[in-house]
Amino acid sequence: MGTGTLTIDLGALCANWRGLAAMSAGETAAVVKADGYGLGAGKVARALAREGARTFFVAVAEEGAALRQELGPDPVINVFSGHMPGDADMIHDTGLVPMINSIDQLIRHVEALPGHPFGIQLDTGMNRLGMEPAEWAAVAEVALEQNPTLLMSHLACADEPAHPMNAAQLASFRELTEGLGIPRSLANTGGVLMGPDYHFEMTRPGIGCYGGLPFVDARPVVQIELPVIQCRSLEPGETVGYANAFTAPRETRIATVSAGYADGILRALGPKTHLYAGDTPCPIAGRISMDLIGVDVTDLGSDPASLELLGRHQSIDTLADNADTIGYEILTSLGARYSRRYLGG
Repeated sequence: MGTGTLTIDLGALCANWRGLAAMSAGETAAVVKADGYGLGAGKVARALAREGARTFFVAVAEEGAALRQELGPDPVINVFSGHMPGDADMIHDTGLVPMINSIDQLIRHVEALPGHPFGIQLDTGMNRLGMEPAEWAAVAEVALEQNPTLLMSHLACADEPAHPMNAAQLASFRELTEGLGIPRSLANTGGVLMGPDYHFEMTRPGIGCYGGLPFVDARPVVQIELPVIQCRSLEPGETVGYANAFTAPRETRIATVSAGYADGILRALGPKTHLYAGDTPCPIAGRISMDLIGVDVTDLGSDPASLELLGRHQSIDTLADNADTIGYEILTSLGARYSRRYLGG
């Protein structure tokens, strides 16, 4: 096989969701936007639905419509982007629940789909999506008469529990929603971990389900094994790859693996990242190119058939640190060429 193998442990994913659900005070939804963080929204959501998840969140209506085909009619599918122009038929036909972000969206939804469920997203300081407090004050009475299913907001700094923004957003959310009798949701993964003050009636973990920080007790969900195409011996002073970025300091054995930045292995990973043969780390040699990566396997003493990029020794957050990014980007960058293998769930 000429492509890498991406193994997705749905059993671990469900265990992570269960762990976060056990910490949550109310219902625990699941965020499966961006094709289930790159792992396949249909398979991820079906596994979580079997585990007991009843509510799912996606980014846009198109994702929701595709997910409805996978889940059937019963689960609730909420759409973060709300009701965009041209979405009415899709929202109606596939039973989606838009999270309304503005007065314009509220008018559009109520006029196009009177009586159809919707939620309200409120901006508590992140300044990204949602009605600002003045907007909400202007339309709250009218909106509440339409019986929204959920009032929600999003935490900007939940991965830093001590950040003062968290307490400020919590106070703002309470001020905007207290006593209205509508279910509320504020907590993402980080919010779940900050405790019941942030939980309200629904939590909606995302990255923690997929094995990422800040859920330090998460089980690993993703493994990537890359096949070796060819091995060669270098004399001291010979170079590897574009721009001669690696120069052999000794007699060196180089394995070329079948993967590259087209597979979501970011170029910035190169200088700090190892691949693993069993328990032995093997450093990347030279630049990561589109389809190929050179790896120094000299210390193995033999040529490997494959090397592991993600797995027991290296998490998505390890790779994220190596590339000066976040685990979310590592996951959602994974390309389409991998042979995908699903376990459990």
